[in-house]
This record gives sequence, C-alpha cells and structure tokens, in this order.
Amino acid sequence: MAERIDFYVLASTAPEQRFRLACRLAAQAYLENARVIIWSGNDAEARMCDELLWTFDDRTFVPHRISRDEQLADRGTPVHVTVALEGVDNADLLVNLADRLPDGLPRFARVAEVIDADESRRRLGRERFKAYRDRKLPLETRQCRDSEDL
Repeated sequence: MAERIDFYVLASTAPEQRFRLACRLAAQAYLENARVIIWSGNDAEARMCDELLWTFDDRTFVPHRISRDEQLADRGTPVHVTVALEGVDNADLLVNLADRLPDGLPRFARVAEVIDADESRRRLGRERFKAYRDRKLPLETRQCRDSEDL
C-alpha cells in the first residue's frame, strides 16, 4: 500500500501550473533515483506534460517518454507519462493529474495529487482525499502559490 499521499494544492486555475508542478515533482524524484509515473487524464494532457518535461527548467533534464501498456514496464526509462495504469507493475511515485482515484494503489510507494483552484478539480480532489482517508492512508496537504512552491 502507498506509504504516503501528498496533496499539492495550487492557488492558480491556470492548467499549465498543474503540469509544471508535476514536472518539478518528477524531476525531484528522478534526481533521487526514483521510478516515476505521471498519470494524465487524456492524451492532450499527456502530450502537454511531455512537452513541458523538455522545457520547464533550463538546468534540468528528465529522461522520459509517453508510454502505453507494455512500455510502462521499461525500467530503462525513469519517468513515464501515461493515460492508463494497467501496464505499471510498481513505481516509487505516481503523480496523479487525472480526476479519479488510481487503481492498484499498492503498486505505488507514494502518490502526489496535484490540484489547482478550478472548482471542479477541487471537488474531485476532496473526494479522492476522503477515499484515501477512508483507507487509512497517511495524508499530507501542501498549499502552493504556484508551481515553484514545493
């Protein structure tokens, strides 16, 4: 089961801020030799995250790929961006950009939920928070002014 669930709550409604924060979390985990899965809600979001991983920080390189099913088992790529979790056997960090609770929580040592100020996303984030709490998982919430706030 996941050791910890962290909610990163952004003050901004700008969608790019969510993706920038996801990139920063992935980069930080990569530098700690962690295996990272960024789970996006759809293909467009996955592509946006993929592009930002190349450009979000001039000083940071994050080896990654957009992955599907069997590609998610590739241990040679430390960061995978995906819209489906079925092919993931396990990972150190799941960055959740989707609007739903991930299936197979025991596969992930840690989950980072990235929530912005959009009211719909906040409501869905609260529902996930309650679901994690009902499972008695350790929760932590971090208020972020922008994507640079970790």
